[in-house]
Amino acid sequence: MISKQKILIVDDDNNIAELVSLYLTKECYETMIVNDGESVKGALETFAPNLILLDLMLPGIDGYQVCREVRAESRIPIIMLSAKGEIFDKVLGLELGADDYMEKPFDSKELVARVKAVLRRYKEKEVKPQETAKTVQTVEYPDLRVSLTDYSVIYKGESVNMPPKELELLFFLANSPNQVFTREQLLDRIWGYDYPGDTRTVDVHIKRIREKISDHEKWKIETVWGVGYKFTTA
Repeated sequence: MISKQKILIVDDDNNIAELVSLYLTKECYETMIVNDGESVKGALETFAPNLILLDLMLPGIDGYQVCREVRAESRIPIIMLSAKGEIFDKVLGLELGADDYMEKPFDSKELVARVKAVLRRYKEKEVKPQETAKTVQTVEYPDLRVSLTDYSVIYKGESVNMPPKELELLFFLANSPNQVFTREQLLDRIWGYDYPGDTRTVDVHIKRIREKISDHEKWKIETVWGVGYKFTTA
C-alpha cells in the first residue's frame, strides 16, 4: 500500500487551515494543522511532513523566522501563504528558502496544483543524483568551493551561509563557466518551469550572492546586460 504524502499546515486562522486541509484531503494527502510557529518543530518530529504550507502572520514566531529555523536543519519544501502581495514580501520569503509563495485569498485548485508542482520538483532533485552517478555535485575554484552534496559554500576558507536557492543558482552558474544564461533560463532551471514568479527573482538572488562573495581575480559572476548572467573564469 502506497503511503500518503503528508502536508503540515501552519496557520493561526483555524477556519482557513481546516478549509485547506479539506482541499488536500480530497486529493489524498494526509494533513496536520498547527496554529503557531512554536509548534512547528514538534510537528516536524512527530508528523514528518513532506511539505509545509506556512502562513506568514503567526503569533509569536512569524512565518519568516519559522522558515529560517526549518531551513537551518532541513530542505523540506515550503510554500508560504500570505495576504501580503508586495514584491518585497515575496522575494524575502524566497530568499529565506521558501519554494513558492501564494497570496491570500487563493483558489483551491491553484493551491493543490502548486503543492503537486513543488513536491514533484523536490522528488526530481532527490532522484537525479541516484540516477546519474557521475553527476558533478561540487565545483571548486581558487578560494571558492560550492557543494550540492551537503549544501555548503566555502569562500576564502570560511563557511558562507546561503539559502538553498542562492546556493543552487551559484552552483549552476559555476558548473557552466563562461556560458551565458538568460534570466528566463535560470528561473526555469533553479525554480522550475511552472514557477509563477518573474525574472526579478533571479536579479535579487544574484545581488544577495554578490554581497556574500566578492569578485575574484580568477573568477566572477558577470552581468551580461540585456541578457542575463555568466560565471566568468580567467
